[in-house]
Amino acid sequence: MTEAKYNALQFTELSAEEMITASRNFYLDMKRRRTVREFSDRPVPLEVIKNAISAAGTAPSGANQQPWHFAVVSNPETKREIREAAEKEERAFYQGRAPDEWLKALRKLGTDENKQFLEIAPFLIAVFLKKTGVDEKGNVINNYYTAESVGIATGMLITALHLSGLATLTHTPSPMKFLNKILQRPDSERPFLILVTGYPSSEAKVPMINKYELDQIATFD
Repeated sequence: MTEAKYNALQFTELSAEEMITASRNFYLDMKRRRTVREFSDRPVPLEVIKNAISAAGTAPSGANQQPWHFAVVSNPETKREIREAAEKEERAFYQGRAPDEWLKALRKLGTDENKQFLEIAPFLIAVFLKKTGVDEKGNVINNYYTAESVGIATGMLITALHLSGLATLTHTPSPMKFLNKILQRPDSERPFLILVTGYPSSEAKVPMINKYELDQIATFD
């Protein structure tokens, strides 16, 4: 067994006051983040998307297996194909597959089977979960804690895009296997979600919703 090699940790320590200020400012910035469904078609520098994905790629993962793949889509024809396939699944969902309770919960957000944002936004990032990987000898190996790892990476991607000045929307039509075919990804990868990103439309509106307060989501001993 190969022994692990280590480097000295690069860590910048802050004073208590600096930590409190930094954490508070980050919270207030993230509090502004909202899911957007009305996008502008204004172009976005590809370098921004690359940097955000690179940031997501630094996420922790089980045994450092990094079980994710990010397929970036900007080609209008590919986006149209994804929209058509997604709306087919969404129509089945809204017109019979979804239970009434779920539809009632969605109704107050104003969502339906029409997903025009899939074509309007400049970028779609299809996030795939890699069930298996390949070791340094070329052998196929199982990945572990894949959902947890890809979920963390996706959260970091959303955060990176927000801090870069872009809006995002997580879109999860079910099932999403059509993404493997359209984007030519192997069967060993499972579509996790589609992250829509770009500038919000100048006329974009978001529902008036509240987030739980700290004492509703956390306990301290």
